[in-house]
Amino acid sequence: MAVKTFNPTSPARRNMTVSDFSSLTKKDPEKSLLVARSKSGGRNSYGRITVRHIGGGNRRKIRVIDWKRTKDGIPATVVAIEYDPNRTAFIALIQYLDGAKSYILAPQGLKVGDKVVSGADVDIVAGNALPIANIPVGTMIHNIELKPGKGAQMVRTAGAGAQLMAKEGEFAQVRLPSGEVRMVSIKCRATIGVIGNNEHENVSIGKAGRHRHMGVRPAVRGVVMNPCDHPHGGGEGKSPIGLPGPVTPWGVPTLGKKTRNKKKHSNKYIVKGRK
Repeated sequence: MAVKTFNPTSPARRNMTVSDFSSLTKKDPEKSLLVARSKSGGRNSYGRITVRHIGGGNRRKIRVIDWKRTKDGIPATVVAIEYDPNRTAFIALIQYLDGAKSYILAPQGLKVGDKVVSGADVDIVAGNALPIANIPVGTMIHNIELKPGKGAQMVRTAGAGAQLMAKEGEFAQVRLPSGEVRMVSIKCRATIGVIGNNEHENVSIGKAGRHRHMGVRPAVRGVVMNPCDHPHGGGEGKSPIGLPGPVTPWGVPTLGKKTRNKKKHSNKYIVKGRK
C-alpha cells in the first residue's frame, strides 16, 4: 500500500498525502451491515461539552465488524476489500457457505477469493481466527480478546500486530505493538497475521479543512488565552506558563502525568510495561 503525493498547486496540496487505495476492490458498502451513527458534538445528555474539539465532519455510517468470529468450521470467501471511514484499517467483506455475510479487519496479504475460517483446529493462515491455546508460539496475531467470548479488544489499528511470546498454564504472554508484554487467557481468540494498510502512519493531513471533515474542531493553546480562561494564559507577549508543569484548563496536571490507577485489577497481567 503506497502513499500518494500531489503537485504543490496550493500551500495545502504541497504537504498533503493520501493512501492510494489501490488494494480496495469495492466502493459501496454492504447495506445489510450498516448502522446509523449519531453525532454528539462532544456533549452529554445535559447538552454540556464533556469532550472538547469534537463536532461537524462528514456523515458516516458504522460498518458492523464481526469481532467474535464464532461461526466455527464454516469456510468463508473474501468477496471484497473495502474502506471504512470509522477506522484506519481496511475491512474485508466475507461470505460464508450458508450465505451469511460479515465484515472482518483485512490482514496483510488477504485477497479477494481467499478462504478464511474460524475454529479450534484451523490452519495458521492470515485471516483465520482460533483460540490462543492452538496458536504456535512466535506467531504474529491481531484482534485479540481480553475476555473469552467478549470479542476482540486489542491490536485493531492499521499496520498493528502482536507476537505470541510464550504459553504457561492458563495464560499466554503476548507482546503488544507498544512493547508491553501482557498475559492473556489461552481461551481467548485471536486472528492470525498483521493488519494491513501499514502505510497509514505516513499519511500527512496537510490542511486544517481535512481535519474538520473528520469531525475534529480547532484546539487553541492555553498560553494565548487570558488568565480567566486558562491557567497558562496572561502575561505580556509570549511568556512562560509560570507553573511547575503544564495543566489542563481546570488546573489538573497533564502532558506526562501518569493517570493509570495503581490499584487497577489488570495490573497483575502486565509482565513488562511499555516504557
